[in-house]
Amino acid sequence: MTEGKKRCQPEWILPSGKTAPQLILFNSLTRKKEPFIPINGNTIKWYSCGPTVYDSSHMGHARSYISFDIMRRVLSDYFGYDIFYCMNITDIDDKIIKRARTTYLFEDYVTKATDTAQVLKDVDEALLKFKDKFKKETNADKKVMQEKIIKQVEKSQSAYTEGVKSQAATDQLQEMKTQLLQDAKDPLSEWLDAQFGSSVEDNSIFSKLPQYFEAEYHQDMENLNVLPADVLTRVSEYVPEVVTYIEKIIENGYGYSSNGSVYFATSTFDESKDHHYAKLVPEAYGDSTALQEGEGDLSISQDRLSEKKSDSDFALWKASKPGEPAWDSPWGKGRPGWHIECSVMASSILNESMDIHTGGVDLKFPHHDNELAQAEAYYNNDDWVKYFLHAGHLTIEGCKMSKSLKNFISIKDALKQHSARQIRLMFLLHSWKDTLDYSTATMEIAKGFEKFMHEFFLNVKDVLRASPSSGPGAFCKWNEEEIKLNNSYYEGKTKIHQSLCDSIDTRSAMEAMRLLITQCNIYIQEKRSSKQVPNAKLLEGIAKYLTRLMKVFGAISGDELIGFPIAGGTQNANVEETVMPYLQTLSEFRGQVRKIAREQKSMDILKLCDSLRDDVLPELGVRLEDREGVAAVIKLDDRETLLKERELALKEAEKKRKAKEEAKRKEQERQAAKDAQRRIPPQEMFKKEADKYSQFDDKGMPTHDKKGEPLSAKQVKKLAKAYQQQEKLHNDWLKSANNGS
Repeated sequence: MTEGKKRCQPEWILPSGKTAPQLILFNSLTRKKEPFIPINGNTIKWYSCGPTVYDSSHMGHARSYISFDIMRRVLSDYFGYDIFYCMNITDIDDKIIKRARTTYLFEDYVTKATDTAQVLKDVDEALLKFKDKFKKETNADKKVMQEKIIKQVEKSQSAYTEGVKSQAATDQLQEMKTQLLQDAKDPLSEWLDAQFGSSVEDNSIFSKLPQYFEAEYHQDMENLNVLPADVLTRVSEYVPEVVTYIEKIIENGYGYSSNGSVYFATSTFDESKDHHYAKLVPEAYGDSTALQEGEGDLSISQDRLSEKKSDSDFALWKASKPGEPAWDSPWGKGRPGWHIECSVMASSILNESMDIHTGGVDLKFPHHDNELAQAEAYYNNDDWVKYFLHAGHLTIEGCKMSKSLKNFISIKDALKQHSARQIRLMFLLHSWKDTLDYSTATMEIAKGFEKFMHEFFLNVKDVLRASPSSGPGAFCKWNEEEIKLNNSYYEGKTKIHQSLCDSIDTRSAMEAMRLLITQCNIYIQEKRSSKQVPNAKLLEGIAKYLTRLMKVFGAISGDELIGFPIAGGTQNANVEETVMPYLQTLSEFRGQVRKIAREQKSMDILKLCDSLRDDVLPELGVRLEDREGVAAVIKLDDRETLLKERELALKEAEKKRKAKEEAKRKEQERQAAKDAQRRIPPQEMFKKEADKYSQFDDKGMPTHDKKGEPLSAKQVKKLAKAYQQQEKLHNDWLKSANNGS
């Protein structure tokens, strides 16, 4: 019986295993992390609020668009979802209309402003109006900004007036006038708009500005390596759809016309058992300040506000006034409200429901809440958006960032100081939904991470060059150190996967990557210290994995299997393969020359070898790192990076040289002071202190203080000790002086 059982296969037990982590996303609709389940299998329909193009894109925009680009890449390239990504461009808006109009009027005024007296008079009037506005302003941040403008205008005004009185040179006066007009741009623009804004009738003025800044925005995104949308919608191209959409909302009972405008009936919508207004920020319901900001500067006059049935209602369609662009509609000439634009364009592309909607946290209320209400009023559903994701605020050195407060850094200016990768790494090192401070400190952390990772990749490449890439020699026995590192590798991969599943937590993922690299660096160092060759295959696998993650995050764009591109090129792998044999030969030859020069103590030849390493090769993008007893390490790097490193090294060396010289000088001064002290006879040492003592004995010892009072026994004892010490020092000096002579 036993023999029969043994001849059969034993029962196989299904492994229990561990439950794989599920992707969860922080959903603003619930204010907590929720399991991510797309509507249609593996496909994600995604809409993202794009820019209102009335000015240059700034780092606040970068905060949102880089964060969403990282999330999009992770969901697509890491988790394997098929994403259909739609984004809008707002090119019809109160901000755009006012900026376009005031820019046109100001530029026209500057070209005609030739009369000095008239310019000074106009600036006076404009500044007076601006000061009235300043007095009424309740926003503390805006008051600070306005006060700065007033002071600057008054300063330039005074300088120009004085220049006119003193009959300064013509070119100097022209320079002063130009400066005054530039400083007074805001007050003058508002003053001109109040007088002549309604006379602006050329509609091309209102399209020229957004077209210019949209082109600039796309260039900024390309420079930041942000992927373009699959579909881009512009409000100006969707006005007919907006009209049709509004008609349906009215038909469904959630909108009404008033004096040529159309408003959304908020209370009617909210009172419906099938709907809920302000899903994202219910506590903001009725916040008149936020609602008015959402309506726009041109739409909060008293006559406009009185058209609404309720203060909480908002405009779907705005009747245009003179000096504003207009389109035909059943309610008369007008233009779309801000909130309706996104509802219409997103619905046109993604229909009655989407998986993900993204935008900045500042858009939650009223914009996104109104957007939801409009779409759900149109479709008569309650789930237009499944997951609402909001990127956190960006501050600058701890201060609020705002275009209206003139406190912002443009993307172009940021890219003059930092690379696109460094900026992206800064975002990767922080949570996408929390406030991020853009500062010198945060950028230094990002640069430090980049350098740390870059050095690891270069070190791995050095190991790979010293090892066979194929054949039996490419495979070495694994010892305890390799098994330990491999375990760390898989633990790191698990941690990174868990982090990305946890609402795309790149901060924790990056920290896990940092730990894995640290463990690799320790392994390489220990192997080299014991004169052993690191396992190239193991390090190659880890480096390729980390490179792939950086590609997923958008921090590397190129075909490199390992590491960052050199100077942003696309043919780096081929360049490295081509030049490395020559550099290897040069390095080996230099090593042999250095060895002979050391044996023969030829300092001139050693200096030439150092110059090749420190001066010549960095200019070619090559870093040579000498190591005692073994071949030098060759690293291809960005030329500019190497030159900056050389400059810093030279500055540091100069700093040390100066510190050394200063220490030497102080030591010489100390020694000189000591020698000078030794020269003083003990009989004379206290007599110089007339501010302390008034009488002395025949040895020069003090007997009375400056008031004529006799010194105490304790004081006399202390002075006697000092006298004896000086007597010894002086006698030693006399002996050395006599011996020297």
